Amino acid sequence: MEWALAYLLLGASAGFLAGLFGVGGGLVLVPVLLLLFDAQHFPTAHLMHLALGTSMATILFTALASARQHHQHGAVNWRAVHQITPGILSGTALGSLSAAVIPAPALGIFFALFVYFAAAQILLDVRPKPSRELPGFAGMSGVGIFTGWISSLVSIGGGTVVVPFLVWCNLPLRNAIGTSAAIGFPVAAGGTLGYIATGWETHVLPAPNLGFVYLPALLWVALASLLTAPLGAKAAHRMNVGLLRKLFAVLLIVLATRLLLKVL
Repeated sequence: MEWALAYLLLGASAGFLAGLFGVGGGLVLVPVLLLLFDAQHFPTAHLMHLALGTSMATILFTALASARQHHQHGAVNWRAVHQITPGILSGTALGSLSAAVIPAPALGIFFALFVYFAAAQILLDVRPKPSRELPGFAGMSGVGIFTGWISSLVSIGGGTVVVPFLVWCNLPLRNAIGTSAAIGFPVAAGGTLGYIATGWETHVLPAPNLGFVYLPALLWVALASLLTAPLGAKAAHRMNVGLLRKLFAVLLIVLATRLLLKVL
């Protein structure tokens, strides 16, 4: 039960952050799941892959919950979602295959560096100047492939890439966050299937599991995140989240540093 409680607390935090900032929660989920899995003495060689796969599966639920709330506020550009989805699905397949062949330490270092990048983006408030409109199908497919690849590789919902891109394409920030939340579902769907497939023949993983998705963690994290993701999405439309974004960035730096020290 102590592990179930830990997963519930993690899911509640990740779900709220997913709804608040339009991210899939993986930036927080992966390093914390890595610590929890290590404490349960799961196979060291597969810790990172298990954390990535389980995190990606939970994003299915946080993305649905937060996207529904953003849709109720009219903040989802469904045209952009539909156009980018085919590229997203192709990119997540490539990302899952890439993650399967990359050694766990190298994957951990790459993830930590990406988290540093995301945190710096938040702290410096880096936003491209709106200078163009959304591209056509070919352009959106290209963005989708890259977003799906990087999102699956580091198990995020795509918000770190998609939100700046949509702002650059003249979408207001709140609409960019809402659209990013909706895009998180195809990202998670493709990535989850990839991690299930690539871990299917790995027989030393803790049971019950589906490939690199550890089902008990998925259950408790998803239950909690389903409750808190809509609360985060509501908060995004009612409050100034500037200070919270800065605190979130500091949390990301702490988690990434902890992960990096462990890997090194």
